[in-house]
Amino acid sequence: MDQKRHRIRELGFAPGHFEPGPLNAITDVGGVRVGHVTCREGERTRTGATAILPHGGNLFQDKVPAGFAVLNGFGKFAGSTQIVELGEIETPIILTNTLAVGRGIDAIIRHTLMQPGNELIVSINAVVGETNDSRLNDIRAARPRVDEISLAIDGAVSGAVEEGAVGAGTGTVAFGLKGGIGTSSRLVPVRGETYRLGVLVQSNYGGHLIVAGHDYATLAEHDKDGSIVIVLATDAPLCSRNLERLAQRCFGGLARTGAALSNGSGDYALAFSTAETVRRTPERRKGASTVPSLSNDVVSPLFEAAIEATEEAILNSLAMAVETKGFNAATGKSSTVDAISLRVLAHI
Repeated sequence: MDQKRHRIRELGFAPGHFEPGPLNAITDVGGVRVGHVTCREGERTRTGATAILPHGGNLFQDKVPAGFAVLNGFGKFAGSTQIVELGEIETPIILTNTLAVGRGIDAIIRHTLMQPGNELIVSINAVVGETNDSRLNDIRAARPRVDEISLAIDGAVSGAVEEGAVGAGTGTVAFGLKGGIGTSSRLVPVRGETYRLGVLVQSNYGGHLIVAGHDYATLAEHDKDGSIVIVLATDAPLCSRNLERLAQRCFGGLARTGAALSNGSGDYALAFSTAETVRRTPERRKGASTVPSLSNDVVSPLFEAAIEATEEAILNSLAMAVETKGFNAATGKSSTVDAISLRVLAHI
């Protein structure tokens, strides 16, 4: 196993033509914070949670516009119907394993109720996405706990984002290889302004892996089923309708990696804008307001950047993961999943 891991760009592959941000991460979008909690114990626990906070303030009071897209709906994404209906996010976003979605909701509710200014709220739309990590994790063991997921929320910070087999990606598998958390960003010129767009993924899906247009053909067996959650942030001022369109474009990057998009795959994308001009503050929600946002005619560069950043984030999730030994909850036996060979990637 390679001890030192490298992001895909360090290996000479740079998807697309837009430049990445300084960190090449979702946190290049100002105000966005990411936190992980990793549960790796004994021979059976390989799971965790990842929290994404659109800004560092009170999200329930200062909501952000958002759009949600589903390519194949074999999965559980709490809070999605209200996002579709109202076009906004009012809580941190949690990624975790399939059987921990309820505990993720509990952690978000706890966090939101405790924030100053929220003393009278009685309804919270907690946003929790999941993939199933039972190939390497005893998913029935009720981890991560509510208090552990709370640590991911409370520990969310700006700056570099840890990738690979961490947080919600601790026990995930993609293309029969170790998957995980990956991220990437782009700087996008639009009509004289440069906007930032960043993507974070939890990769746990199947297909025949493609890197730089080349099949990664050394795998004896390729998974077909599985899921992925894609979270996109941008500081471009977009309405919820165009954020939904932006989320849909993430699936173009997913397809570029060779995804099978099978019956058993849950493929979800969530996009939000951090721009102050479109933030849904209490004052703006009281009545009619004029909110400047980019028009349909100028958003195509952002669509293309979403494709590029998604592809690179997925490849980073694989390149930064390490071989992982765990417990297959479906068979009751130990399981080992190899990491992608960086030596082979470097020569693609």
